[in-house]
Amino acid sequence: MIRRIRKAAVIGSGVMGGGIAGLLASAGIDTLILDIVPPDLTDDQATDPTFRNRIVKQGFDTMVKSRPAALMTPDDARRITIGNLEDDFHRLADCDWIVEVVVENLQVKNDLLSRIESVRKADTIVSTNTSGIPLKAMSQGLSLEFRQHFMGTHFFNPVRYMRLLELIPGQDTLPEVLTFMADFGERRLGKGIVWAKDTPNFVGNRIGIQGSMKSMHLMVTEGLSIAEADAMLGPVLGRPKTASFKTGDLVGLDILGHVATNTHAMVDGDEAREDFTLPAFVKNMIEQNLLGKKTGRGFYKTDRGADGKKVRQVIDPKTLRYQTWQPPDFPCLATARNYPALEDRMAHIIYAEDRGARFAWQALAHNLVYAANRIPEIADTIVEIDRALKWGFNFELGPFESWDAIGVERSVARMDAEGIAVPDKIRQMLDAGHTCFYRMEKGCTHYFDFATQSYQPVPASNHSLSLAACKAAGNAVRTCDSASLVDIGDGIFCCEFHTKMNALNGEITEFLANALDYVDTNGIGMVIGNQAGGMPGAFSAGADINYLRECVAAGEFDTINAVVGRSQEVFQHIKYSGFPVVAAPYGMTLGGGCEICLAADRIVAHTELYMGLVEVGVGLLPAGGGCLNLWKRFINSLLPAMDGINRAKCFLPTFMTIAMAKVSTSAADARRLGFLGAGDRLVANRDHLIAEAKKEVLMPRRFASR
Repeated sequence: MIRRIRKAAVIGSGVMGGGIAGLLASAGIDTLILDIVPPDLTDDQATDPTFRNRIVKQGFDTMVKSRPAALMTPDDARRITIGNLEDDFHRLADCDWIVEVVVENLQVKNDLLSRIESVRKADTIVSTNTSGIPLKAMSQGLSLEFRQHFMGTHFFNPVRYMRLLELIPGQDTLPEVLTFMADFGERRLGKGIVWAKDTPNFVGNRIGIQGSMKSMHLMVTEGLSIAEADAMLGPVLGRPKTASFKTGDLVGLDILGHVATNTHAMVDGDEAREDFTLPAFVKNMIEQNLLGKKTGRGFYKTDRGADGKKVRQVIDPKTLRYQTWQPPDFPCLATARNYPALEDRMAHIIYAEDRGARFAWQALAHNLVYAANRIPEIADTIVEIDRALKWGFNFELGPFESWDAIGVERSVARMDAEGIAVPDKIRQMLDAGHTCFYRMEKGCTHYFDFATQSYQPVPASNHSLSLAACKAAGNAVRTCDSASLVDIGDGIFCCEFHTKMNALNGEITEFLANALDYVDTNGIGMVIGNQAGGMPGAFSAGADINYLRECVAAGEFDTINAVVGRSQEVFQHIKYSGFPVVAAPYGMTLGGGCEICLAADRIVAHTELYMGLVEVGVGLLPAGGGCLNLWKRFINSLLPAMDGINRAKCFLPTFMTIAMAKVSTSAADARRLGFLGAGDRLVANRDHLIAEAKKEVLMPRRFASR
């Protein structure tokens, strides 16, 4: 049977339901959103569809207007239709996938699934986005055929931007249904798939919420302020700037409290169950409606001072009064900048001696132990847990990768000295001489598998190609501090940047020139792309502006002219090389990074693409051929049959895009702005970019007219 999802339905139009619907519509799928009829209608309103659809319409409008945008382009909203659960329930019979996102109440969900069973067509997949209610309980009393097509699909908010999709098999879910949904989620929706078990909060939230709540308790007992705690749990440990408490404000303290309380109730027997209790000050904040961003006041708030300027304030947990935020001054933070590599920086922070470092150690150590104890309860391997925290919480390293970074043997010795209970499985691993969770073998990353007590290859998608694995296998044919040229097979080479934000500098420019010459002699084509960095990441944030600023300050204008001239030469070399060059951009692709893409023969872009010629914003003009190549793209987009039109008209949209420093909000928007042409491709999953760009190079007929 060939299975396809042509039409989907989302039941529930709240934040999550709207986000899922927006993602599906942006993926080109016709989507139906249903919600309840308002319970407070008058007799006249009860017969008016406008009033009966009031709740779902509000949810739809909120989704369309949401910032950051839930849709790739505003036009994607046309694929969405709305209705209510009384008048339009029969329309579910036309759907290939139905996902429920209603209130977290077992009876409500069970009743809804029973209704769905009565109208769904055979083979339609039904899934739940629950994070706390067991699938077995939800599907109790339903037919075997229904249960065979029922599973959990747990998205993270905001749905468009958070990469994690946890898939949870039901007891009777057919293997082919699970395989299909994993492939659909990965390739069509661009998600990173983590297989979870039917346990409370599944994988990401189970580990992440424990870490967050434990940090709150430790902050109180260790006597740190909220600002100090966030400083220690943010970028210095490879985590987002929002750290712990700022993230709580974004999520909402009411939501955080609800998840923690529910988890506490459901994990009877968990050795760290008390970590999920709310600190007294957080309970008081919830009671006083200090819920974070949604109420304007939470752990943090922003007011305006007497001079009208914004003043950032943070709450004092002891008094619940706000104080002016002051940057923490722990010695370990001041010296952390001496360690550019994350692994080195983490080890420095964790083993430093000041109060902040001791807090960071306690928070991390307890979370690492908790993660180890959850295998195989919530997931079978460390890979699922690491991926869940990286893809669902934007951590640079998962728990077990973090454990490797700070040293497993060294950290376990400290845990023993401080009375932290080390799991037996960790001791057995060390006793067998295995001192790390991950290691490279023959160019492939392996993980330590507790079940077999051996290292196993990390599962990789058949649709991806790893530059790190290619380099580990000795396939980096040329390298420098700023870039590498990697043999990715079949005569194709990938030029990869590895500066901060992949910013362009003179070294990269010269490396590109030499790489093009190398490929001309030794290969058949080149991909320009990178894979490092979290989401959304940066293909290239543009030229090194600080270097240009220094040249201006020193009056070295001849140097600037030389740099600009050399960049133009190299970018023209890309455009007129004797072999195909395909750019694979994602995330921030600005200034010079955009110009490289415009010079390439084809672009294979990730759907999350923020591309633009932004030089005007800093008082400059694009000088690497971007102005000319963007105009050419507009010209080339015209059909040959339109030769009679005045092509000078293409100048105005080109000029306005450059003059207003427009940046796309997605790859689809980049196509609207002219950065991408009809022959360029969009890829939903960033891990697939290099492999898909390679495929494009291997289709030489596409480059016949260059």
